[in-house]
Amino acid sequence: MSALTRVDPEITQWICDPCGFIYDPDEGDPDSGIPPGTPFEDIPDDWMCPICGATKADFRKLEPGEFV
Repeated sequence: MSALTRVDPEITQWICDPCGFIYDPDEGDPDSGIPPGTPFEDIPDDWMCPICGATKADFRKLEPGEFV
């Protein structure tokens, strides 16, 4: 049984459709050189999902109240 997490309506998070990784701007992706506080729109276009290597284009915006 997996736990569901409610998306914070104050923060725009993005989900990788292929693997389900969630990019949270508050956390960034420091291992890839993306500091905390970086909006998804400001990430370089050549950035890739740290889990599966999908491109930035493979991410979609999580809607407020959406469960993942």
